[in-house]
Amino acid sequence: MAHIDLKNDLPGIRGLMEYRPETAAPLNGLAEILLRSDDNSLSRGERELIGTYVSYLNDCFFCQNVHGALAGHYLQCDIDQIDAIKANFNTTDLSAKMKVLLSIAASVQQGGKNVTAGQIEQAKTIGASDKEIHDTVLISAAFCMFNRYVDGLATGSPQDRQFYLNRAPQRAEDGYLLLR
Repeated sequence: MAHIDLKNDLPGIRGLMEYRPETAAPLNGLAEILLRSDDNSLSRGERELIGTYVSYLNDCFFCQNVHGALAGHYLQCDIDQIDAIKANFNTTDLSAKMKVLLSIAASVQQGGKNVTAGQIEQAKTIGASDKEIHDTVLISAAFCMFNRYVDGLATGSPQDRQFYLNRAPQRAEDGYLLLR
């Protein structure tokens, strides 16, 4: 049960957005731009993976499973592969660029000042663009906010991970602007 009466039974951030639609619009707009815009050299799956990883580090069950299911959908991998990336992305077959970007994401999750010049230089050396680095930092920061929003109000989250996997194709098609 959520800490406040949301006047709906929607899970996670969906219930919060239904409760305050005037704040939902800009939050969903930010998610749409960061995670779905075609004006980005990182794939939708890679961007969802960054959000998934930060949500995992923040121990936000709802967000890591929603976005993990979406990442898996886009990247055409199963939830076990997503779980392996969350547990230790350095032992997976992710590209070197994604590994460095996830390292940057982990630093942002700890605090913005934890991102080092060395991480940025390493990312650039392996081919990450300034925009990819920028968006990694912003996705990570945004997910810290989303995670704290969801968990700070103790929203309900379906515990059956299949719920998230079943919804991923429709969410991928609809995007974040029509979050219902």
